[in-house]
Amino acid sequence: MGERAARRRDRRVYGRAHPVLFAVLGAARGRDVVRVGRTVVVNGAQAYKEALTRVPLDRAAAGTTGGAVRELGAGGGLFDEEGGEHRGSRRAVAEGLGAAGVERLRPVWRAVLDRRLAPLAAGQEVDLVPLAREMAGATVCALLGVVAPPEAVAEAAGVAAAAAVRAELPGPRKPFAGRRAAEAAARLASLLGPEGAGGVPAVLAVAGVNTTVAAVPRAAAWCAEAGWWAYAEAARTRAALVSELLRATAPSPVLPRVAAGDAELGGCPVRRGDRLVLVARHAVLAHRLPPDVRDPAPPAVAQLVFGAGSHACPGARLARAQLDDVLAALAPYRPAVVRARVDRRAALPGWRTLVVRSGR
Repeated sequence: MGERAARRRDRRVYGRAHPVLFAVLGAARGRDVVRVGRTVVVNGAQAYKEALTRVPLDRAAAGTTGGAVRELGAGGGLFDEEGGEHRGSRRAVAEGLGAAGVERLRPVWRAVLDRRLAPLAAGQEVDLVPLAREMAGATVCALLGVVAPPEAVAEAAGVAAAAAVRAELPGPRKPFAGRRAAEAAARLASLLGPEGAGGVPAVLAVAGVNTTVAAVPRAAAWCAEAGWWAYAEAARTRAALVSELLRATAPSPVLPRVAAGDAELGGCPVRRGDRLVLVARHAVLAHRLPPDVRDPAPPAVAQLVFGAGSHACPGARLARAQLDDVLAALAPYRPAVVRARVDRRAALPGWRTLVVRSGR
């Protein structure tokens, strides 16, 4: 009963935040690859992986992640780069987010956790969304060497991402969408300052904040509803729990791309200029298989929520470490969800508020 309730609650973030988009994608998920006009929807795990590793992609096309980066005025921001430039940026990012980099950053977010979760011991309520926002903002500032209020950086990164996504959505362009995206990007740049403004730093801020704020409260809600705090408390099961929760929540559920050349996916021809909608949520079977610590998905499948090949997210290690620490810190309190509200404006499906109280 608890696991079913957890799944129903988590589905609300899709049904209320992006109802039309996910209704359309849900209707097309019966096949690994589906063509709808000039759009190719990719659902199957193998086709999803091949789309990221074998199909030439236009990194800066409108309606893609790279296009959103350009909309933010942060060109040269990893997602919109090509060839050697892209490889160089990836190497630079990987150095900061490798094992040593993550351990260097760990005390930053642990300090936020200790302070933000202390009220639970006194029987008070804690909203996990602002906790995740501050944790993400503080981590980004430490990673970039920026001295700025973490919550302000996180707020600006969230607004910038939402504005850029709205500006890039298919269909008629909303009035002033481009201007609002530019204003949000300028606000973020002013906070990051000369050390972190533009290019890769701005993109890292936007990606790091939005995925963390989307993933952490959703994962905690799963544990609370399903009664999985014992799994979270034990180190021997927590790693599998983290992997399964990231798979099931798929923080970046859809990757929009555009083909830069002809190819084939799952027997479906792909032509240059076709829009590719890569549904990570379907590729990792999040829509069908809830998290299962006792029988987790194979690592090769679970890892697809972070992309593949040269399109793999360099922040995967950081995301796993942060969620591991959040669940370990929450577990002794056995928190229960007392209030939750979906964020209808965010770039990624998630909660606007998720208030918990200790169950002990």
